[in-house]
Amino acid sequence: MAISALIFDFDGTILDTETPEFESWCEEFTLHGTTLAPEWWSRCIGTAGVAFDPYDHLERSIGRSVVRVAIRARRRAQHLALIAQQQPRPGVLQWIGDAHGAGLSLAVASTSHRDWVHGHLHRLGLHASFSHTACGDEVDHVKPAPDLYRLALKRLARTPGQAIAIEDSPNGIAAAKAAGLFCIAVPNPMTRALDLSAADLHLASLSDAPLAEVLRAFA
Repeated sequence: MAISALIFDFDGTILDTETPEFESWCEEFTLHGTTLAPEWWSRCIGTAGVAFDPYDHLERSIGRSVVRVAIRARRRAQHLALIAQQQPRPGVLQWIGDAHGAGLSLAVASTSHRDWVHGHLHRLGLHASFSHTACGDEVDHVKPAPDLYRLALKRLARTPGQAIAIEDSPNGIAAAKAAGLFCIAVPNPMTRALDLSAADLHLASLSDAPLAEVLRAFA
């Protein structure tokens, strides 16, 4: 069955929001006289909920409670300022253009909420590039559960064998594979050292391989 759709993860795949978030938390830890190791942060990439709570980790690191409201406001402002400097990750725009040229449908499957995903897609001028999105506030279970990919497939009117997922994290890859999709791993600086071996194909960057070449490999 021919591939007729691509489903992109958003955070860390289309736009690197993960490195700015980590950097903004590192600044908070530094302000409190301690450090945040990347291996702790990697636990929460690609999912949501209780995988890792940076507030709890900060309090354990310094041995006292912190004013969470003040940290939340300050860190979020810094996070958004850092994201505003980011452009789509290498190769993303080329793959989107090539996908449209090849007649493929495009969707986003993201653990993040709809307002976050759509807001950034509009800011980047990419919203019209995707016919559908499936976001974390639209399903019962986010990645690594397959719900988001199943919703994206339903909205695209595609079967799993007709779509390729593009992911940056183990949680995202697990979700795509659980939904029955082929999956390409394209790590960002925060996920480069993680185990992405469950993906069907690993690319250092989407700019490393033309979409047409990848489609032939999956044919």
